[in-house]
Amino acid sequence: MKFNKWTLGLAAIGVVSLASAAQAEEKMSAVQSALSSTTISGYVDTSAQWNFGTGNENLPPYKFGGPTKADGFNLNVVQLTIAKPLDEADWAAGYRADLWFGPDANTLSTLSTAGTLNTFNGYHSTGASDFAIRQAYVALRMPVGNGIDWKIGVFDSIIGYESVESGNNPNFTRSYGHGLEPQTMTGILATYRINDVISFAAGVANTAGPAINQRAFSSPGSDGNKPESYKTYMGSLALTAPDSWGWASGSTLYAGVVNGYSEDTRGADIADNTTSYYVGGTLATPVTGLKVGAAFDYLKVNSGNWAPWDYAWSVAGYASYQATEKLSLHLRGEILKDKMDFLYDVTDSSAFALNGATRIYAVTATAQYDLWKNVISRLEVRWDHGDQKIFGHQGYDSNENYTASLKNQVMLVANIIYKF
Repeated sequence: MKFNKWTLGLAAIGVVSLASAAQAEEKMSAVQSALSSTTISGYVDTSAQWNFGTGNENLPPYKFGGPTKADGFNLNVVQLTIAKPLDEADWAAGYRADLWFGPDANTLSTLSTAGTLNTFNGYHSTGASDFAIRQAYVALRMPVGNGIDWKIGVFDSIIGYESVESGNNPNFTRSYGHGLEPQTMTGILATYRINDVISFAAGVANTAGPAINQRAFSSPGSDGNKPESYKTYMGSLALTAPDSWGWASGSTLYAGVVNGYSEDTRGADIADNTTSYYVGGTLATPVTGLKVGAAFDYLKVNSGNWAPWDYAWSVAGYASYQATEKLSLHLRGEILKDKMDFLYDVTDSSAFALNGATRIYAVTATAQYDLWKNVISRLEVRWDHGDQKIFGHQGYDSNENYTASLKNQVMLVANIIYKF
């Protein structure tokens, strides 16, 4: 083994031995080899938001929104990703860790080790820490057939049209369907591609999330009362149009289901188990630069305790047009029916006369112009309309009847994201 002059000089005066130096250099070489394939990336997500009208109580409850972001400038989240992607080896191994910093980390609600546990009336919720683990898993490949890829640890939900990562979505604000879907799970997931057209995934997790290491039975961090063997199961199927389909090539159709114990957005135990169904797809068109898509989300609560408020569903349509190299236009229309108080707690309101259901219509238009390198810059207008007065100031009158002031909410937001 060759040593540098500095090491030889230290050995000459007895400060180090050549044997220990050789072992140290071998260990350093191993560390350098491991780090050489590790990547560090991420993004900084900021926005400036204006909600038309006066007062910001009870804004539309899509995920990562809310009154704390209204009428001002916002740091949304900083994501730091440290990863070693799988290479082409038969027995490839790698990992990924997505760390979140900032206000949106609290909405993620993964209850990482930096979080706190607060108990109230038998329920639990996370404490605010501005830090969360979005994903953290070991990635493995087994040379079975075309190769089975595994994720073991904490990973994003396998269903949904939109990503937890805002910059990967056509619009800045999330759809209501995104809020109905499971978000983060702790378990094991296998993905297998049969060919270029068909692939599927299947997995097992502790719960439907989002708390890391949560259990469906009584334990720290869980309100569940299921047996210790109770787990969450998931599966999905993806179809991709082949090149032979001409202008439609690359179009995708995706379907999936997740069943298991879950908690709602208010941190309360909503059922012994829930089932989430999803079907969505993206279709290329003969018009250059134009793609359209659609998504259907259905959340079923399998518990008689919450009848008749036992389901919620969302249907959304998408259209994206790449007008120029730098300019793209995106449109989303959506209908939400919430019959289980998942997004709105209105069971004691006039909504009760409507079978406890809340219906919302939303339209979102986004213009993105990539002026700077590595920067996503976009301007978005969003309009939400309720079938009853569910926005604005809310309370109860002298007869304990629910009161509200607005059926409509309009928002204008500028979003700047730097990816590194």
